[in-house]
Amino acid sequence: MTQEFDYATAFSRNIGWMTPWEQEVLRGKRVAIAGMGGVGGSHLLTLVRLGVGRFNLADLDTFELANFNRQAGASLATVGKEKVRVLAERALDINPELDLRIFDKGVSPENNREFLQDVDLYLDGLDFFAVEARRAIFGMCKELGIPAVTAAPLGMGTAVINFLPGEMSFEEYFQLEGQELNEQLLRFFVGLAPKAVHRHALVDPSTIDLPGHRGPSTAMGCELCAGAAATQVLKILLHRGKVWPAPHALQYDAYSGRQAHAWRPGGNRHPLQRLALSLARRHFIGRPPAKGGAARPTEAGLDTAILRILDLARWAPSGDNTQPWRFEILSDDRFVIHGSDTRDWCVYDLEGRASQLAIGALLENIRIAARGEGLSATFSIRQGMDETQPTIDVTLAEDADAASGTGDTLLPFMKHRATQRRPLSTMSLTASHRAALEQSVGEAYTVRWLDQPQQKRDMARLLYQNAKIRLTIKEAYEVHKRIIEWDAETSADKIPDAAIGLDVVNLKAMRWAMQSWDRVSFLNRFFAGTVIPRLILDYRPALHCAAHFLIVAEQEPTSLQGFLDAGGALQRFWLTAASLGIQFQPQMTPLIFSGYVRQGRRFTESEKAQTQASQLRDQLDRLVGKETAQAAVFMGRVGYGPPPKARSVRLGMDRLIKN
Repeated sequence: MTQEFDYATAFSRNIGWMTPWEQEVLRGKRVAIAGMGGVGGSHLLTLVRLGVGRFNLADLDTFELANFNRQAGASLATVGKEKVRVLAERALDINPELDLRIFDKGVSPENNREFLQDVDLYLDGLDFFAVEARRAIFGMCKELGIPAVTAAPLGMGTAVINFLPGEMSFEEYFQLEGQELNEQLLRFFVGLAPKAVHRHALVDPSTIDLPGHRGPSTAMGCELCAGAAATQVLKILLHRGKVWPAPHALQYDAYSGRQAHAWRPGGNRHPLQRLALSLARRHFIGRPPAKGGAARPTEAGLDTAILRILDLARWAPSGDNTQPWRFEILSDDRFVIHGSDTRDWCVYDLEGRASQLAIGALLENIRIAARGEGLSATFSIRQGMDETQPTIDVTLAEDADAASGTGDTLLPFMKHRATQRRPLSTMSLTASHRAALEQSVGEAYTVRWLDQPQQKRDMARLLYQNAKIRLTIKEAYEVHKRIIEWDAETSADKIPDAAIGLDVVNLKAMRWAMQSWDRVSFLNRFFAGTVIPRLILDYRPALHCAAHFLIVAEQEPTSLQGFLDAGGALQRFWLTAASLGIQFQPQMTPLIFSGYVRQGRRFTESEKAQTQASQLRDQLDRLVGKETAQAAVFMGRVGYGPPPKARSVRLGMDRLIKN
């Protein structure tokens, strides 16, 4: 049954916030919107529901898959269709009486005057990077005396600036004249939100690429943008309430719950704006590429199943990001993993077990990635090889079960699983999350939780004391000196200093000390040099988490196969945590140093450290039980919180595949 349309009934719920007379006024107003994407599409539908009856709409683009996260008209049904036509149809489906003028070639200096004919207000919906088109149309608005509103979706909030006849113009505020394109984009970006209340929600600043004309976005930002802009449109068209024109700027950020009203006389000429521009210039335009960033692979060249599987598998965790594996491809369904270990130089790789755990995690990644290709993977350890160089043959085969399924749910998290060394929320794990983590390790392993307040305090003391060994023995110093990459947020084969977890001041002090063992010894002996790092890196994070855990084998592993299996259990646990939005940090030194003591092996020249390790072995046994400590294959902490902003990445495929 078709419902007959009636304007008064359709928009009757607006009455109360508007008078019936005001509703009729809006019915006769014409608003021009250029751009029907994430911002413009939401602008249009919001104003249509507000009751505005006439529109000039412009866009020359079509919908694509990358629009789905934020654009009101984007769906599988509209991919490849003209945005302006799709949005016009949706608008008419709300109000079939609309008077629409469609400009399907977009806006340009040649048609701006026609586009703005009979218009009461211009609402900006152009793509952020369409700076020349934006300048031209705002210039025409000034010439014709048409009020114009620009509202930008910034993260999970919005920033709004009104340009009214007789007030500061768009060009006077942003100061774009005579600037090259990147500088214009930067000035527009900084000028939109002078107080930048949105900045704390950005977890990866590298995704803002002004020179490359790319940036992140959210649907929340677009919808808040439409609401804030429509409110300004209502006030301007109905002459209701105070409307703040440029150089005033309004901003609201839903993520932080903050709102701001900035006043910048002179716009981007204002001293505060010049300072903000200087800082942003270095950050977004003059920023050098992140070290290790080249290791992030492109999809180009990954044209076989083996290459796609290995491209995912290489993101397995390894101690200090050493990646103790190389690959040799033999055919379309066979390849070899050439493993290694770091026992000859890394005090943390007792008998190569840490490296073997890492290779086990790699094998689990291969299993998961193979299932994503509709394949199964079988592994065969070559016999007679040196224990320090485990070699594994891998065969892929068609798998009916994998091919008929939807793939492993852990697969999307293989590249994103990371280590978070900073404090987390103390909120307990939910019952469902805890059960999922326990189930992930399989029947041959159990998870021992330490999540009570006293247990966390005991663990904090244990880690604090173990860290003293880690920071005062020369054997560990040599490792740390080798595996830290300074002045880096990412590293392809080390740990970037930004991911260590220290603040800037202590990081600089650490870098100075790490120049020589004599400096480290001097600080430790006369200035208690380990106290602050241990408090920041070990004690405080140990208290601030949901729980500490041990993955415990039913039978203590003693062979290569046993540790490979344990690595698989660890990887399933870690990937499951990532899939649940739970952050993760390994805390292995208590197990490693206790392992040396249990085997009666020396790991350091320091008699004091060797004695401390023996005492801490006893402390660990009291905390979790001797049998549990002996059978534990991994130890760490988990909790809710933001992902790390800095992390280790991986070597490129070109460096991992042997000819």
